[in-house]
Amino acid sequence: MTSKHQNTSSSESPRIYVACLAAYNNAILHGAWIDATQEPDDIMKDVQAMLKASPIPNAEEYAIHDYEGFEGITLSEWEGLEKVHTLASFVEEHGELGADLYSYYDDLDEAREALCDRYAGSYRNIADFAQELTEETTTIPENLTYYIDYERMARDMEMSGDILTIEAGMGEVHVFWSR
Repeated sequence: MTSKHQNTSSSESPRIYVACLAAYNNAILHGAWIDATQEPDDIMKDVQAMLKASPIPNAEEYAIHDYEGFEGITLSEWEGLEKVHTLASFVEEHGELGADLYSYYDDLDEAREALCDRYAGSYRNIADFAQELTEETTTIPENLTYYIDYERMARDMEMSGDILTIEAGMGEVHVFWSR
């Protein structure tokens, strides 16, 4: 089988834009971009520094008004900093594929397990996966090789739930075994 997954992230490190709500409610845009991969306590220190620098005295409330580098994962404006850090670190380590798995499962533990324990490899298409699997596990008489429909085999594996596929782009499909 092909090699284990590596980070394929194409964007920069995950970060969040945290806005001061007291300033926002007074029609003033005040906030800061913060590295989301740092520890939650350090993210909070950056949030507190932003609030302290607010043009509105004694500002205390904040919200996440923007984010980038999360490879398609959606954050709410009230997302907890612990979760933000955990997701950012996961995306930093596993890139777009990790984000796609998290979005599919909506569960970080399940996405981690899929990457660590059920990853079958990266292929040009799922037919290549079916062919490689068949040739590694079965002796096929030469006179029958032209009659095997690997595309149909792969489609059946996917439709039956035996495998999960994540398309990473043209000519790259990541295959995972189902539970």
